[in-house]
Amino acid sequence: MAKMWAGRTAGETAALADELNSSIGVDGRMYAQDIKGSAAHARMLSKQGIISEEEKDQIITGLEGILKDLSSGALAIDQTAEDIHMFVEAELTKRIGDAGKKVHTARSRNDQVALDDRMYLKDSVDELCAFTEKLIQTIADIAERESSVIMPGYTHLQRAQPILFSHQILAYAFMFERDIDRMKDCKKRMNVSPIGSCALAGTTYDTDRDFEAELLGFDKPCLNSIDGVSDRDFVVELLADLSILQMHLSRFAEELVLWSSWEFRFIELSDAYTTGSSIMPQKKNSDMAELIRGKTGRVYGDLITMLTVLKGLPLAYNKDMQEDKEAVFDAVDTVKLCLQVMEPMLAGMKVHADRMLRAAGEGFINATDLADYLTRKGMPFRDSYKITGSIVNYCINNGLILENVPLEKYREYSTLIDKDVYEAIDLMTCVKSRISKGGTSPESVSEQIKYLIERA
Repeated sequence: MAKMWAGRTAGETAALADELNSSIGVDGRMYAQDIKGSAAHARMLSKQGIISEEEKDQIITGLEGILKDLSSGALAIDQTAEDIHMFVEAELTKRIGDAGKKVHTARSRNDQVALDDRMYLKDSVDELCAFTEKLIQTIADIAERESSVIMPGYTHLQRAQPILFSHQILAYAFMFERDIDRMKDCKKRMNVSPIGSCALAGTTYDTDRDFEAELLGFDKPCLNSIDGVSDRDFVVELLADLSILQMHLSRFAEELVLWSSWEFRFIELSDAYTTGSSIMPQKKNSDMAELIRGKTGRVYGDLITMLTVLKGLPLAYNKDMQEDKEAVFDAVDTVKLCLQVMEPMLAGMKVHADRMLRAAGEGFINATDLADYLTRKGMPFRDSYKITGSIVNYCINNGLILENVPLEKYREYSTLIDKDVYEAIDLMTCVKSRISKGGTSPESVSEQIKYLIERA
């Protein structure tokens, strides 16, 4: 394909230089945004009398035809084109003649690509938020269904205190809620139109940037044309948000890997999201959860790529900035896929309530409740803490759990202990007594579920 920038040079570059320079394999996915942007630009040019009404109609009709043909597969993107912008303009000119050559009046590829980037990523944010919201609702549904299941809560991966399984997984729902908030907040700063900035200094034409921005759904045009073509903060910000979201997915995936192991057996993932071993017939591997965990490094890498690309760039546009799309598109695709796998994987998992309850009863995780029991009887907490530790040590040495210690033995440690101690250290009592807002009591967990369901 002939180079549209030929003139100052012959437009004849070496084959390897063309390969290095080409971005059509990456930015071709933005064809719909590019066509929409060009149609709005034509409308603005016509409104301002820069092109005629007839030329505007020709351009828009031609662009609509290209969009229809690309969407249906009747037209394939020419992979020898330098980028999607040049392909669309060349195809438009081929279809409608000289009017197609006027669509690029009062703009540059510098502001055109910045516009396409923002439009595409705004659409991507909407998709990512929708997938994340669906995941939140699935977690809330599971929490409601399994609302009576008790499990050990952990710190340092050591059994710590009894909690509701619902409480544990709802923690991730609130992480994902913050992820949605971050992405929506990022979209607000993304929603500023760069079109009309041209190469960097604006244009000599009497354009209406406010009109064009409004046509394209932007809040306003950027106020500095140099910033308009050189800003990729919105890409970095989205990559940072996606890195946090992927980190949350990875933490949840790690729990699923642990819980589905033979050592835990708290859950079982469905066959649709596990694999077997090529040599060990007994294996059922949580490969999808492991891959979600593993792909986190890839998303982090995309963020570091973009930060590194931008760190030493002088103003305004530089060709290095072409690298933004491969990094951010990869992160968007990766996170989107992980969200789409995580949601049905969770929805189809089986919860082994009996295993969780058994584990909760084996690690002295009601020891804090025993200490609180003594404190409520009037003993200073530090003294009750020490006595409880001594009782736990006795249990370990004698193969007992707190619930099985005879009352007379308890009273050797403190005469404050009476038969009501057994009710106080019952696991369900321990859970129900965590009445503070946001705690693991059934009432608190029910409020959390209600909040998440009603916010959708």
